Amino acid sequence: MDEKFEEQGKLPELKLDARQAQGFLSFFKTLPKDVRAVRLFDRRDYYTAHGDDATFIAKTYYHTTTALRQLGNGVGALSSVSVSRNMFETIARDILLERMDRTLELYEGSGSNWKLVKSGTPGNFGSFEDILFANNEMQDSPAIVALAPKFDQNGCTVGLGYVDITKRVLGLAEFLDDSHFTNLESALVALGCRECLVPTETGKSSESRPLYDAISRCGVMVTERKKTEFKGRDLVQDLGRLVKGSVEPVRDLVSSFECAAGALGCILSYAELLADESNYGNFTVKQYNLNSYMRLDSAAMRALNVMESKSDANKIFSLFGLMNRTCTAGMGKRLLHMWLKQPLLDVDEINCRLDLVQAFVEDAALRQDLRQHLKRISDIERLTHNLERKRASLLHVVKLYQSGIRIPYIKSVLERYDGQFAPLIRERYIDSLEKWSDDNHLNKFIALVETAVDLDQLENGEYMISSAYDSNLSALKDEQETLEQQIHNLHKQTANDLDLPIDKSLKLDKGTQFGHVFRITKKEEPKVRRQLNSHYIVLETRKDGVKFTNTKLKKLGDRYQKILDEYKSCQKELVARVVQTVASFSEVFEGLAGSLSELDVLLSFADLASSCPTAYSRPNISPPDTGDIILEGCRHPCVEAQDWVNFIPNDCRLVRGESWFQIITGPNMGGKSTYIRQVGVNVLMAQVGSFVPCDNATISIRDCIFARVGAGDCQLKGVSTFMQEMLETASILKGATNRSLIIIDELGRGTSTYDGFGLAWAICEHIVEEIKAPTLFATHFHELTALANENGNNGHKQIAGVANFHVSAHIDSSSRKLTMLYKVQPGACDQSFGIHVAEFANFPQSVVALAREKASELEDFSPNAMMPTDSKKAVSKRKREFDPHDVSRGTARARQFLQDFTQLPLDKMDLKQALQQLSQMKTDLEKNAVDSQWLQQFFSSSD
Repeated sequence: MDEKFEEQGKLPELKLDARQAQGFLSFFKTLPKDVRAVRLFDRRDYYTAHGDDATFIAKTYYHTTTALRQLGNGVGALSSVSVSRNMFETIARDILLERMDRTLELYEGSGSNWKLVKSGTPGNFGSFEDILFANNEMQDSPAIVALAPKFDQNGCTVGLGYVDITKRVLGLAEFLDDSHFTNLESALVALGCRECLVPTETGKSSESRPLYDAISRCGVMVTERKKTEFKGRDLVQDLGRLVKGSVEPVRDLVSSFECAAGALGCILSYAELLADESNYGNFTVKQYNLNSYMRLDSAAMRALNVMESKSDANKIFSLFGLMNRTCTAGMGKRLLHMWLKQPLLDVDEINCRLDLVQAFVEDAALRQDLRQHLKRISDIERLTHNLERKRASLLHVVKLYQSGIRIPYIKSVLERYDGQFAPLIRERYIDSLEKWSDDNHLNKFIALVETAVDLDQLENGEYMISSAYDSNLSALKDEQETLEQQIHNLHKQTANDLDLPIDKSLKLDKGTQFGHVFRITKKEEPKVRRQLNSHYIVLETRKDGVKFTNTKLKKLGDRYQKILDEYKSCQKELVARVVQTVASFSEVFEGLAGSLSELDVLLSFADLASSCPTAYSRPNISPPDTGDIILEGCRHPCVEAQDWVNFIPNDCRLVRGESWFQIITGPNMGGKSTYIRQVGVNVLMAQVGSFVPCDNATISIRDCIFARVGAGDCQLKGVSTFMQEMLETASILKGATNRSLIIIDELGRGTSTYDGFGLAWAICEHIVEEIKAPTLFATHFHELTALANENGNNGHKQIAGVANFHVSAHIDSSSRKLTMLYKVQPGACDQSFGIHVAEFANFPQSVVALAREKASELEDFSPNAMMPTDSKKAVSKRKREFDPHDVSRGTARARQFLQDFTQLPLDKMDLKQALQQLSQMKTDLEKNAVDSQWLQQFFSSSD
């Protein structure tokens, strides 16, 4: 129904009489206004939504307003929509797991008496977990982040606190950030933040606008809280109740922060952690260090297609979808999510993961045996979470038991491995599994379950305590069986008395209305009517027969029901006791979950590396200050995995001092974008600990990947394509270091050709000479290739480490047909292929012919090309030579212009102010360029 609204009759009927409707309307008017909250009201068989929420649901999920009904009459009538239980689950999953702009509230009651029983946000949906994940795996572990920003003349100090409720982790961080909040953005990405708490007062200040922009770029919901909630005065005392172990390390950690303590205090209040005693003693607190992992901002995550998107053509379109071959229920997926957002920076840690992946790649039998056992492992993390929250049942205990009995098999398979990495596997997994599965830990739990639970009943889908576990339960069970036998004997005796075949004609029924009764068909009733009237009590005559009883059966039935109720009550008490005992094994299950989920992800990496048509290879990892980035036979893992693609591999050699900065030219659709992205994806995969789609790979660790691969318009925010492009580029120039990797695609296309080229040139020089990061710069500005001229031809100074590459294409000289070769080769591209691509797209021949004519007129890039022939200059600007000192002087001023531009507070200016400021800067530059002919060419040609 959420795909197509067909018939109104399929909706649950809104069954409210006039009195109920009036009572509800009076209650609904008292609810506070909250534009983000979607409120649903539980009416037992169905749910309802009203007012703006009803309209939102009708349009978003039913795709039509014909689903709306009016509650009440006249002016006070309220738009309403009814929602089935299945649709409610769909709405809950969409709001809490997909969208980032709504919260969900559920009310229970009747008439005018309703109360809020559940509320959830994208970051805090614990109360809806039973609905969200009843039939679905929990693929991601959401985090709530609170920010306490402190603005001063040096910038902004960000105090950050966060909580991962699923993993029971609290964290603090504090760092100085730039005007674009690049550090904050990478922290939000790494933590998997879905909701961010900020002080209400922060939103009122103009200087906080870029802070909100950074949060928005990450697709995170912003929730404003009163400043009084950001206090750390009682934080140590509160954490003392929540965390495991001694409070002294907590006090030392908190005292080292100035702003973050208040942020964490706000988290405790917002998530109501102290209100739930099941949280006490179950959390850990740690410091989050920005420098622990590779930093990835939201632009890089999108450019490299790291996570799944609704717009993906298929699941392997994203890196997560491709690499996710995990087979545990949920645990492996969540860990892979986290690893992809937190690539490693430590050479030893990366090589440790790679060693394990290599062991699994080289031993297919080991890999397959382990995967077969892991498929039977339930989501131990969530089961343990339910135990701690006192939401578990005997079903959860049995699932933990069924997972636990697989551990010896997994350990046995690992012990059979005798390859070169056997010591590492023992240290990493076997020792850990032995520690947690000895007689004081897992084996003790298994023995408890085998004693307490009636495992024979599991085949019937019943989860019960074994009667042998408790003497009272055993006595009740014996009496129950005795009564069952007595009732059976009475059944046989009655059949003899009435001379009817047992079970065939005389049946024994049990129902809620009469308890145990005899039943015969209406056809048999006349034969025994006299005996029924004289010796039995007739209870009911219906189409399916006549029900009757006698004093003996009634007494036995009543006694049986009483014993059954006592048995169920005893069962319930014992289940609660067993579940509580099992909860004491939480630490054991958390330890096992950590080892098994890590094993699952590394096996997933090995499975991917081995099963691809062209196998992956192990990368050689070197520290960030040494070595190069050399990828031989490099491929894009997601593109080559598409069924319709025959991928052509390429080499990439980013060598210090030679080709550390690469300018890539070539036609559209020639493969430039895929090439530069695949380098970023390969580096990220290597630092996650995976093999990479290359013949050979050597990678110098990168602390950050910056990717600007095309900016779309943000006109709803008053930001043009060019402004968006400049903001993203400014973020790179401020945030990148010589240990980063920069990927830029088509910079400068948002403005005129000459302005764009001038900016692109200055940015290239700044990256090469100041930042000194390895860079892949794809462009249509062929003139930029002059940066790499060996002898400083055309008057440009030589810059070390710049190299030209191009994606090759072939044009048939006779037919002028364009063929893309998708090979990256040394050297600059010597022509533009735009018109050929237009021809490729079946443009009308007249348009193509006119384009060729105009292109030839403008081939010299001179505005004088439009003048009469006798006044055109003989030498084209492409070939014009300038004095080297003139070029050096001009480029220095262009770079100064760029540096001045990056210092502009664009995030605090509206579009009109920014354009006025830019115009003034351009005018000043023109005045200062009177003695530089090279620089003047850009102004004269852009007028």
